[in-house]
Amino acid sequence: MHTILIEPTENPKVMKFVADYNLIPGSLELDRDSDISEIPLAQELFNYPFVERIFITANFVAIAKQDTVEWEHVVESLKNVVEDELLANPRIYLQKKKEMYEIYAEMTPNPNAMKFVSNKLLIEGFVEVKSKDEVEGVPLAAAIFKEFDFAKEVFISDNFVAVTKDNSVEWHQVMMAVRGFIAEYLQSGGEISNIEAQKHENPVEKIINRDYTDDEQKISDILNEYVAPAVENDGGKISLMEYDQENKTAKMLLQGACSGCPSSTATLKNGIENILKQFVPDLVERVEAVNG
Repeated sequence: MHTILIEPTENPKVMKFVADYNLIPGSLELDRDSDISEIPLAQELFNYPFVERIFITANFVAIAKQDTVEWEHVVESLKNVVEDELLANPRIYLQKKKEMYEIYAEMTPNPNAMKFVSNKLLIEGFVEVKSKDEVEGVPLAAAIFKEFDFAKEVFISDNFVAVTKDNSVEWHQVMMAVRGFIAEYLQSGGEISNIEAQKHENPVEKIINRDYTDDEQKISDILNEYVAPAVENDGGKISLMEYDQENKTAKMLLQGACSGCPSSTATLKNGIENILKQFVPDLVERVEAVNG
C-alpha cells in the first residue's frame, strides 16, 4: 500500500492527502455536479456529505469541507478512503478489467500440429502464415516464430491458434511452453493480426479471385454443412479449390492442421468423397487434396 501523508494548507477548509507517487498527468477539480462515473475515489469521498470539492494533481488529493465538521473528527477516515481507493485504482481513474484469456491445448489428426483454443474470439475468419518469411501483418504469428525455432506454420481462426512444428521436438516437450506463451501474449494485449482475415464462407475467392460456378457452389455448400465443422474442430480448414466437371473431380484446399497431415488423404477418400458422392452423385466421383 502506498503511504499517504496528511498536510494542512493555508486554507483551514482544505486538507491535502499526499501520496508517494504522481497520481495523474495534469489536474482534476471536482464538485458534486461533476461526472465522476470513472473516478471511484471521488465517488467514495462524496459519500461524506461535508465534502464540498476535490482537487487532484501531481502527487496529492486536496479535499475541501464544509464548516459543519472539524478536521480532527474526519481526517483519518478520509485518509483511509484515499489509501483504499488508490490501492484499487492507483491512477485515479477506474481500471478496466483485463480480458482474461484461458487457453487449452488440443491434439489434431496431424501429429505435428497442435491446436491452442481460447475462451474468447480472436479473429473473425482465418489467417494462415506458412513460414517465418510471411509474418508481416500478423504480430501473433511473428511472436510465435521468434519465440520457438521449431514452429513451421501458424493458423489463426476464430477462437484458436494452430501451430505446426518441425521434427526437432515432440509436443509433450513444448506444449506447455507454447500454451503459456500464447496465453501471456493475449493477456498482455498483444495484437493478433493487422491484415484482413479470410472469410469462412467462400475462401477460394481470396485465393483464386473468382466466384464459384453453380456446380461448385453446390459442392461447397455440402462441405460447409457436413464437413467443415469437423475439420475446423481439428484445427484446420477445407475449401473447394477447383472442380473438374469433365472428370467429376473436386480438388480441396487443405489449410491449418490439415495441411500436410498424414491422415488427410484417408479423410478425403473415406469421408469427404463418400459424403459428396452421396449428396451430389451427378457432380463428384472423386476428390483430391491440394495442401495450402
